[in-house]
Amino acid sequence: MTLLVHLTPAKNIRSIRRAGIRAVSVGRSDATGVYCLPVLPSYQITYQWGRELRRSGQRTLVAVHFRIPDDESVLVGHYNAPPVELGSAAAAALIAEQQDARGYELVVPRPIQASEIHRIRSVNQVTGWRYMPNAHGRPPCGCPVCNPRGGYGAAKIRKAYMADE
Repeated sequence: MTLLVHLTPAKNIRSIRRAGIRAVSVGRSDATGVYCLPVLPSYQITYQWGRELRRSGQRTLVAVHFRIPDDESVLVGHYNAPPVELGSAAAAALIAEQQDARGYELVVPRPIQASEIHRIRSVNQVTGWRYMPNAHGRPPCGCPVCNPRGGYGAAKIRKAYMADE
């Protein structure tokens, strides 16, 4: 059984304990599913998406650990590349053997039942990267898609972006 972790807002804990995790996230391949990562020895890699997910306005995230069969089909890949379909154990091994596993994601294309949940725990709220892996030291993109109106410092970033063009 492969142990995976899904990050979700803390306000969802009661619902998840009662009914499990709904498969409502839609990825680039238009397949709905539950986004997650395998639990790896590296805390940083396991919970790498936490800081980026907080950018959407969620204050506190929790980690939902669950188990699925090793041969269950999942989608795995880097967030900006098309995913491939593998068994969950093979997908976890693929992520674990990467030199730099930042930006990888795993999608289980079905809901997770409450009986499959192993535990729910709090996580460090500042673990991970923002915008994209290796973004530190690079100026942020000021286009309207990457930097929507109303974001912290958005007007200043857009102004610098327009001056560069």
